[in-house]
Amino acid sequence: MVADLLIHSLVAAEAKFHQPMASSFWAEWERLDQMAGKHGAVAERKSGLKASSGMKKTAVNAGPIPYLDLPAQMRAIRKDVDAAIARTLDNCTFCLGPDVAQFENDFARFIGAGHCIGFNSGTSALHVALLLLDLGPGDEVVTTPFTFVATSWAISYVGAKPVYVDIEDSTFNLDPRLVERAITPRTRAILPVHLYGHPADLEPLLEISRKQKLPLVEDAAQAHGAKYRGKTVGAFGVMAGFSFYPGKNLGAYGEGGALVTNDAALAAHARALRDHGSTRRYYHDEVGFNYRMEGIQGAVLAAKLRHLAKWTDERRQVAHRYQELLAEAPLQLPGEAEYAESAWHLYVVRHPRRDELKKHLESSGIGCGLHYPLPLHLQKCYSKLGHKPGDFPVAEKAARECLSLPIYPELTEEQVLRITEVVKEFFGEMAISSILRGRKAESLPVSALDFPSQPLRVPDMRGYLD
Repeated sequence: MVADLLIHSLVAAEAKFHQPMASSFWAEWERLDQMAGKHGAVAERKSGLKASSGMKKTAVNAGPIPYLDLPAQMRAIRKDVDAAIARTLDNCTFCLGPDVAQFENDFARFIGAGHCIGFNSGTSALHVALLLLDLGPGDEVVTTPFTFVATSWAISYVGAKPVYVDIEDSTFNLDPRLVERAITPRTRAILPVHLYGHPADLEPLLEISRKQKLPLVEDAAQAHGAKYRGKTVGAFGVMAGFSFYPGKNLGAYGEGGALVTNDAALAAHARALRDHGSTRRYYHDEVGFNYRMEGIQGAVLAAKLRHLAKWTDERRQVAHRYQELLAEAPLQLPGEAEYAESAWHLYVVRHPRRDELKKHLESSGIGCGLHYPLPLHLQKCYSKLGHKPGDFPVAEKAARECLSLPIYPELTEEQVLRITEVVKEFFGEMAISSILRGRKAESLPVSALDFPSQPLRVPDMRGYLD
């Protein structure tokens, strides 16, 4: 693996600097391969990589690749969206209204739930979900420390306390094996997150929920269309919250969210709470909120929902290409548990030198992201909980290593090839740096390399290469 990455970088360097590497480099490689019984292997690798580089010339010379390309998505559906927005404008139904109602019906059907209530954000939807459970000061909610902060905001908004449980290393989701020991007499709910679009392991969580008589609320903000054992997530718990932030798999043209449930009474109460606690105009039975979805957002979401299944399939194709092309790279790649069909909201790889890899990608014009660089238990806003580094080691390690590569339906094959070539180039340069210094790659910092024009004797590389 390291040998291939190294040769790849040497070939790339020759192309980049328009200068052949010293013949002693390749002669030493050939000598070592012959000692290993691999006659002609270097020449074969070189010719294969050069041919490959020629095939990918367009991709290598392409412009920047954004982390997210919403303009490309908009261009593909502009006619549908323009017509939907025009209808809302013509009807002047700017707050709730028929377009929101239509989307609510369509999304409930998509999830396989009885009711969908549109909100102005996913945060608001989760807040109301916990209010409906009558949570308040002194109560506790078991949840994950490794997610966007809005999950914990909802708990804090009702005056309850988030009780964190560490995550699974493979899925980034709440570890069901640790949940039950976190339950106390004050625990009132369990709030798992389907992080990055990968479903949490719901069967054991639901079993704990039944056994302990605790409601389970799904945070499905990133999981539109994800499936757990063949069933779409969002209808497993007593309620689920979804976000339609513009960057989500199903994103509004502004803020938006939804609460989904099979309980008619909870749905009716949620509709009242989002609209100032009112079921009749100007009559207010309780203190409510201005959490209504805008009419234009309902129209946009209804138009985009028709494309969501196709977009999810295309995200899966991108993820599978990454799996193939990065299989030999020294990265921890994301996968799917046997029970899961991920919506692939994010494609998050892991490496101890994440920051250096991120810098390398960005300097090559490739956008990437960090989701999330600091777990919630170490955030300043939750310092009163009294946590310290080391309390949730799996989450903390994930935060140090995670890096999100571009993944969206509009990403082309050439762009995927370029992204993976740049990633492999990074590790190839690490290997070259190691060899030129006569030390193992794992012990060295990454640095820019100046490729010599004079012959350079390559040190014996056995022990550095697989």
